[in-house]
Amino acid sequence: MIKKILVSALVIFIALIIWQWSLINYGVRMGYGQLKIIWNSKPVETFLNDPSFPDSLKGKLHLIEEIRKYAIDSLGLKDTENYKTMYDQHDEELMWVVQACEPFELKPKLWHFPFVGDLPYKGFFKKENALAERKKLMNENYDVSVRNPGGWSTLGWFTDPILSGMLRRGEGDLASLIIHEMVHSTIFIKDSSDFNENLASFIGDTAAYYFLANKYGKNSKEYFQYLHEDQDYRTYSRHILGGTKSLDSLYQSFSPSESFDSKKEMKKQMIQKIVKNIDTLSLFEKRKTTDWLPNNTYFMSFHLYQSKQKDFGKELDLKFKGNLKAYIRYLGKSYNLKM
Repeated sequence: MIKKILVSALVIFIALIIWQWSLINYGVRMGYGQLKIIWNSKPVETFLNDPSFPDSLKGKLHLIEEIRKYAIDSLGLKDTENYKTMYDQHDEELMWVVQACEPFELKPKLWHFPFVGDLPYKGFFKKENALAERKKLMNENYDVSVRNPGGWSTLGWFTDPILSGMLRRGEGDLASLIIHEMVHSTIFIKDSSDFNENLASFIGDTAAYYFLANKYGKNSKEYFQYLHEDQDYRTYSRHILGGTKSLDSLYQSFSPSESFDSKKEMKKQMIQKIVKNIDTLSLFEKRKTTDWLPNNTYFMSFHLYQSKQKDFGKELDLKFKGNLKAYIRYLGKSYNLKM
């Protein structure tokens, strides 16, 4: 009897491996890539004590520690071992993130992962694997993009190191990035990527102002540099989100009898119009014009990271009078999170 049970369990186990082989293979590759980075990361003190390491970059490492401390003490974000080590990427890209979207519908492709649920992106530590995934999806008529993230959170599964590329960022941008990723380690809701990314962006961008004002003062060059960069990005985001609505209206107007080529041409004309109108935006620093034409994934990325900013801002101001720490505590309690 016991033998039959063991044999049956083994058969089921093997069947599960065969059924989920693609996911298991992907998980192993991603785990190996992340562990390789962690294994080759060194304590921040190693770089600070290295006389050949540039003083300007040592200053950025000290700044990251101040940002961490501010996020923990003044915002109530979770205190972890993250950002106490650094991985020297030697100016090389580490990760390639693939996103895909329906060609005539602003509907992202979702990938399902255990524990975190459905996500509208898939990361790779090898460029050739990302490009192979892109080719496969394009053959299925998806709009596809591949991008390199400046950082990412492993949600507590691993210890997240500083990536040396982060040190090229300005003070405000660096504060926003570090706090954004620390939010992911504190507040993460399964199957809610829009909420998670929008919230992390909102808290990261907003808290960066608070941090800069606290450290440098509101009249400092660091504060104004970030103010101008952030306001330009918000203006640009509003324009792209407006374009998203125009595209959505266009796609919904398509009749079932509309040919693929006809829909493709109307889509192209609409995107060209959206891109052309970027020149009319009032920005502190004009964006460089290119012949590049985005696809649906570009618009969906802005929806993923920026579409709920106004809602979060209103809630923070009306209910919490701008007190981010109280707001974060409230969100933690609302979703029964341990903080």
